[in-house]
Amino acid sequence: MEKKIPYKIYLKEDEIPKQWYNVRADMKNKPAPLLNPATHQPMTFEELRPVFCDELVKQELDDDTAYIDIPKEIYNFYKMYRPSPLVRAYCLEEKLQTPAKIYYKFEGNNTSGSHKLNSAIAQAYYAKKQGLKGVTTETGAGQWGTALSMACSYFDLDCKVFMVKVSYEQKPFRREVMRTYGASVTPSPSNTTKVGRQILERYPGTTGSLGCAISEAVEVATETEGYRYVLGSVLNQVLLHQSVIGLEAKAALDKYNINPDIIIGCAGGGSNLGGLISPFMGEKLRGEKNYDIVAVEPASCPSFTRGKFAYDFCDTGMVCPLAKMYTLGSGFIPSANHAGGLRFHGMSSTLSQLYHDGYMRAVSVEQTSVFAAAQQFARIEGILPAPESSHAIRVAIDEALKCKETGEEKTILFGLTGTGYFDMVAYQKFNDGVMSDYIPTDEELQKSFDSLPKV
Repeated sequence: MEKKIPYKIYLKEDEIPKQWYNVRADMKNKPAPLLNPATHQPMTFEELRPVFCDELVKQELDDDTAYIDIPKEIYNFYKMYRPSPLVRAYCLEEKLQTPAKIYYKFEGNNTSGSHKLNSAIAQAYYAKKQGLKGVTTETGAGQWGTALSMACSYFDLDCKVFMVKVSYEQKPFRREVMRTYGASVTPSPSNTTKVGRQILERYPGTTGSLGCAISEAVEVATETEGYRYVLGSVLNQVLLHQSVIGLEAKAALDKYNINPDIIIGCAGGGSNLGGLISPFMGEKLRGEKNYDIVAVEPASCPSFTRGKFAYDFCDTGMVCPLAKMYTLGSGFIPSANHAGGLRFHGMSSTLSQLYHDGYMRAVSVEQTSVFAAAQQFARIEGILPAPESSHAIRVAIDEALKCKETGEEKTILFGLTGTGYFDMVAYQKFNDGVMSDYIPTDEELQKSFDSLPKV
């Protein structure tokens, strides 16, 4: 007799993973190394130390250790909001009249409202352990900045946040949460840094991008004694910390012998997607199981689906190391869409290599379609999703409707990365019917591709 699946599957507190999983250990083709932009040689530990915390540099460069212990201080912090629930979307299934079974891993049940806290607390811990005064960072929609401000407050660290200008203006309350936790928040690009002034001169009136904000944060970190730069996505170390999402999801599914057929995550820089899929991708890499893994990105910033797999700068100011990734070019400034956390020109080098090797597929979706799915989900499942998460919801619904057409009883798992209660300007524009879609032309992308570094 089949076990009745509850609406929410919770792990016990002592079932929170005690180790992070490093998917690179199981990759035959490792992600290409970061390169020094001056010499085009792989970045060494000593070269990365002025930018990142020592322990995080070690994690960034470690392609071989499969499991890394979670320090006790971080584990105890996790207990405040983890394990997070795995939810069976019974109401959505019924409304869609689909034979598909839909599950989502909900990461919005903490004050920051998103999955970003999983890595923020880890990076703040390592900064404190190293004896630093503070850290700098960028944030798009504001989830990462919020999470980092919380983590730094917990460890009594100073936190300087450069927030993408369009999000700074669209989401004033997200900004105020960061300030409440003690962070300073600067709209980017700004006149407070050399690189910010250069970007403003080159792109007058720009609404900014994550690439711009990264440049400013790195400049301040490297020129201020006792500070280091921390990043909320893209890097190997961040995907490592976020693996707690996938490890919990898999443990919850295993309790009921559930095997997902399709695993879906939104993709901007890669932190959420990489974290959700990590243990499942490990099984796929080892040849133990097969999954249809789907990355969903905005049509306005289509790194995977229309980008080039090449070495590029991770930032618009071209001060960071070169990463081999799917990129639209570091000079590409996305349109001012409302999925601020997905407005990055590149993609994680680890996920880029996996995509290049055919272990997952990618689709791009337009924001009006995304918000239609968000509204539908909110009305049926009772959670107002973040715009970023809603990209995954859009494709999960589409896949469920395909099952309705074919009669296939597939099991779908997607990541609900956080809530959208600070994104009401976007919802207002959708509800008022004034939201528009923008898709870059081939000519626009080619102009950006032409500036890719010659490596």
